[in-house]
Amino acid sequence: MSAPIDDTSTSVKQGAAVPAQRSPDKIPVRPGGGRGEGVVLNVFSHGFLAVWALLIVLPLLWLVLSSFKTDAQIGGSAFGWPQNWSLDVFARAWDKGIGDYFLNTVIVLAFSVPLTMLFGSMAAYVLARYQFWGNRFLYYFFVAGAMFPVFLALVPLFFMVKRLDMLNTYQGLILVYVAYSMPFTVFFMHAFFRTLPTAVFEAAILDGASHARTYFQVMLPMAKPGLISVGIFNTLGQWNQFILPTVLMQPQSGDDPERYVLTQGLIQLQQQQGYATDLPVLFAGVSIAMIPMLVVYLSFQRQVQAGLTSATLK
Repeated sequence: MSAPIDDTSTSVKQGAAVPAQRSPDKIPVRPGGGRGEGVVLNVFSHGFLAVWALLIVLPLLWLVLSSFKTDAQIGGSAFGWPQNWSLDVFARAWDKGIGDYFLNTVIVLAFSVPLTMLFGSMAAYVLARYQFWGNRFLYYFFVAGAMFPVFLALVPLFFMVKRLDMLNTYQGLILVYVAYSMPFTVFFMHAFFRTLPTAVFEAAILDGASHARTYFQVMLPMAKPGLISVGIFNTLGQWNQFILPTVLMQPQSGDDPERYVLTQGLIQLQQQQGYATDLPVLFAGVSIAMIPMLVVYLSFQRQVQAGLTSATLK
């Protein structure tokens, strides 16, 4: 006769405690847990952002709406709704010199921003990818330039540009803008280039690519999000710059043409009016100076956010 199969290994002994199986979808929640705290934090953060957005959007909206009012409407009710939506005030502001100031600003930024991005990204790439004696010293030298107040350098900067015979010239202001924006560009792009994969850089070198070709055809396209982000910041900073053009873009003689940029032009427009203040023209001039930068930022806001967050996600 065959022996019976001993199934004690598969049976549960009498009196033995069986551990309870915990359902994966039933996770115990501690009383007063983190869900309530997270909701409170989200409400606070979203409420703060909403208030901050209103503090920024409402003054800009009020500024644009005031351009369509008359002096009487602005004096009677500064927060009233415009009664006339004519664009004649923008034409008047353009004819009073805003058009020339706008063109001067575009000419300067058309050269200063690309040169800043080119030289700044090249310096950041070398400092981030090549180890040599003095590397850290040069990097901290650029970083220190971002902390140096521009007001302390106005007097020597004025005499230096004057000695080069570049006062009240486009090229003088372009070179100063490039030097002024280089520290921030190097600091930002240095951190971005260090996050790029080293394997791609090494593969390009092993395939026989030169250092210049590796930079322009391999590494620079990979750094496109960072370039767009820092390019937007440089454009905004140089567009709104006032102290540097005020010092460097003054006519030196009666025959020199006025090459004022927009920030100077708005002050000049106010001074030309004297006691006959035309507030709608001033509001229209400020709107003309403000709207292009808003369009640029809103058009590239996704690229800016991607460039700012990509370094932490890589």
